[in-house]
Amino acid sequence: MLNLPLPVKIFWRVAPTDMRKSFDSLSTIVAEQLKQDPLSGHLFIFTSKRRDRVKLLYYERGGLAIWYKRLEEGTFAAPQPSGDGQSVQLTAEQLALILSGVDLAGTKHRKRYERETA
Repeated sequence: MLNLPLPVKIFWRVAPTDMRKSFDSLSTIVAEQLKQDPLSGHLFIFTSKRRDRVKLLYYERGGLAIWYKRLEEGTFAAPQPSGDGQSVQLTAEQLALILSGVDLAGTKHRKRYERETA
């Protein structure tokens, strides 16, 4: 299981990714296509074309790390893109739901108070 620090942002890349890619190739995608810094400490999620595999790229003290999961049966439900169409920003709760097999399109999120950030 992943333990995510509170201020981490989570970005799900919408387009499928070749799962043979590793640190350098995924970092290049983050920098050039998602326009983010791969060393920012944020979490970047990539899925295969069939959506039965997922890779998470993130930076932790001293270097990049990859977390990889392959489903034996079923697929991951990709969140719907909005805005630039390159990625979707998720919360840690949404990521946990997706990784456990929940399709966010079929869920209803209740309104909660969120403090304005400066």
